[in-house]
Amino acid sequence: MSRTLMEELRTGLPAEAILVDADVTASYAHDMASFCDAGTPAVVVLPRTVEEVQHVMRTATALRVPVVPQGARTGLSGGANASEGCIVLSLVKMDRILEINPVDRIAVVEPGVINATISRAVNEHGLYYPPDPSSWEMCTIGGNIGTASGGLCCVKYGVTAEYVLGLDVVLADGRLLQTGRRTAKGVAGYDLTRLFVGSEGSLGIVVKATLALKPQPPQQLVLAAEFGSAEAACDAVCRIMEGGYVPSLLELMDRTTVKAVNDMANMGLPETTEALLLAAFDTPDPTADLAAVGALCEAAGATQVVPAEDAAESELLLQARRLSLTALEAVKGTTMIDDVCVPRSKLGELLEGVERIAEKYDLTIGVCAHAGDGNTHPTVCFDAQDADEGRRARESFDEIMALGLELGGTITGEHGVGVLKKEWLARELGPVGVEMQQAVKAAFDPLGLLNPGKLF
Repeated sequence: MSRTLMEELRTGLPAEAILVDADVTASYAHDMASFCDAGTPAVVVLPRTVEEVQHVMRTATALRVPVVPQGARTGLSGGANASEGCIVLSLVKMDRILEINPVDRIAVVEPGVINATISRAVNEHGLYYPPDPSSWEMCTIGGNIGTASGGLCCVKYGVTAEYVLGLDVVLADGRLLQTGRRTAKGVAGYDLTRLFVGSEGSLGIVVKATLALKPQPPQQLVLAAEFGSAEAACDAVCRIMEGGYVPSLLELMDRTTVKAVNDMANMGLPETTEALLLAAFDTPDPTADLAAVGALCEAAGATQVVPAEDAAESELLLQARRLSLTALEAVKGTTMIDDVCVPRSKLGELLEGVERIAEKYDLTIGVCAHAGDGNTHPTVCFDAQDADEGRRARESFDEIMALGLELGGTITGEHGVGVLKKEWLARELGPVGVEMQQAVKAAFDPLGLLNPGKLF
């Protein structure tokens, strides 16, 4: 590790913000993705102020040291993995809620604020911040912005990008850029705010975000529908969306996922269930909406439809979905969680294809999905100690992404590209698309210091 780097960092940072112990810095080397290489950081920095972030970036630019920004490292694509000899810039200490404004319906937060923390804080004002990734109790707003995170409610409320009104961003050379607005409307100039959302820390360091809020909706009610085939469940999804319904949640679990949840938590779901569909409404009259959707499920071939009568029953029905990924991980000990999004009309074809791929590679692959927006999470279960099984897992993962593209979809709906899907991003964008994206990167980060080796 260069003494010059340490000396320069110490001129603008308190001692407690700089971590150099190898055992400690190693714990910051990677996120939660499998099959993603990570380097050894030279140092981990935990700033608390914008000025400290600026100092880090000025130092990195002067000394040509790569910088990898991080949140809570709950990502699933290797997007927060360290580069060899880099500065890991962890934003978790910048965790203040700076403002909640019920009139303008905005919140202003630092990047280290936990998603669940801001969600609960705005609830106290009768407001609602909709994006709710599965890791919402751990993940940070900065990380959510970096990967344009989604969640269970996206079918009605949309993803993170639709709630970021403005950003303060420290650029690679240490300058502070302000983008966007606090107003409900605004179209001045290029939309740089949306450019940073989903950029995975490759264009700048988000140090403040202005988030749009909505009025808090009524308590949602949930319905569970069991099907004798995944095809029938996907048909029900199409009927619901074609019928003009706007559920607050529309989730699907295939038979492999249902079995894994049963095995782990004794949920009592029928062993004959080939697919489980969960629908929810937070409308003024959710009971009527659930009845109408229940009828559509029955018309599509549901073998049983169970509507909840109250919030407690609704939460009970959602437990199976919340346990899905944990239950699948318990099958073999390690999982690769894909994030393929397809048009809703192609959802059935994707599930059929995943089943064929599982058979081809002799693997357990469970699918849980945000069915209402076509975002599926085929989850490959494998033994990481078995080299051949690991190879088959990676090959099956790639084949699922290829299938998603064939069906007119995208390689990622909410997890990002990171290291894991670099090759596939180039395939999806095409050569001209990659060239334009690289030009944008060069404009903001001409030295290539920000999160190098990610995206493309």
